[in-house]
Amino acid sequence: MIDFEAMRQKSAAFDVNLSDRQLAQLDCYAEMLVDWNTRMNLTGITDSEGIMTRHFEDSLSLLGYAKIPEGAKVIDVGTGAGFPGMVLKIARPDIELTLLDSLQKRLVFLDAVAKEIQSEVRTVHLRAEEGGRKPEMREHFDIACARAVANLRELSEYCLPYVKVGGQFIAMKGPDVTEEIQSAKPGIGTLGGKFLGLHEFSISDGSGRSVIVVNKLKNTPPQFPRTFAKISKKPL
Repeated sequence: MIDFEAMRQKSAAFDVNLSDRQLAQLDCYAEMLVDWNTRMNLTGITDSEGIMTRHFEDSLSLLGYAKIPEGAKVIDVGTGAGFPGMVLKIARPDIELTLLDSLQKRLVFLDAVAKEIQSEVRTVHLRAEEGGRKPEMREHFDIACARAVANLRELSEYCLPYVKVGGQFIAMKGPDVTEEIQSAKPGIGTLGGKFLGLHEFSISDGSGRSVIVVNKLKNTPPQFPRTFAKISKKPL
């Protein structure tokens, strides 16, 4: 379904070199995404170019702007149809990946993809704020990432509790996020994090993108994350 050479070029723009096996895994993923999408709502993008650019290239762009250590424990919070997490796992099979989502049917799809492409991932059916309070998941991960899930003020409270001290929270967003970052900085500090950097760029279709990197400097206070209602009503 996907054009291997075109996908190779798109990924190379972010210093990601995909092998033939990895391209075949992405191709299988794309085929399954389109097939399963006829039975459940996974994505509004089903054409080959759209999947390659808006899903795969966009997900891989994280690797161009954030350093993920070898063998890192990574959690994709609110993974949806597996972006960016499943794509990162294909490009970086060394990482230990957890895919977290509140909808079980999405995770059934991702388990099926992982089995088909012979990739080992862990799927967790929980709301983001619930997982962050579980002892076995709290401050357990080197990297927590999320792609276009919520405003950064809310997203920080969902994600930073998962990150161990010394790790990073990475948010993938569209363009023009400077004001959003400024409003989120106090809450990030409260949660034990510190804003490290903003990377602004465009993917190959010209769409503006941003990668926001936050370092975890100290433990998140035990009262966080709060309930969904409190986070939504009064973001930090």
